[in-house]
Amino acid sequence: MPAKAVPKKSESVKKRARQAKKLTLKNRSVKNLLRSLTKKVESDVVNKNADGAKTSLNNAIHAIDKAKSNGVIHKNTASRKISHLTKLVNSLSLPGAA
Repeated sequence: MPAKAVPKKSESVKKRARQAKKLTLKNRSVKNLLRSLTKKVESDVVNKNADGAKTSLNNAIHAIDKAKSNGVIHKNTASRKISHLTKLVNSLSLPGAA
């Protein structure tokens, strides 16, 4: 008995594979940007640079919201990241925060 023949892939399956590859690259670059912006905010907080941290926070929030609206990250993940970063920056302005 001959071995089973490999079924042919339909055109739509091939197209979805191409699209998935493009979207994966795009999403990866967006997530990379989010990580970079997050690290920038955290480094400004560590260096006690309040003005720089606020500016970096605004940039990060904008990028996170954009990624959320484009479906790159989940809305709860976006909220959690924004909350975490905001808490970090606010810790700089509190009196007695060391």
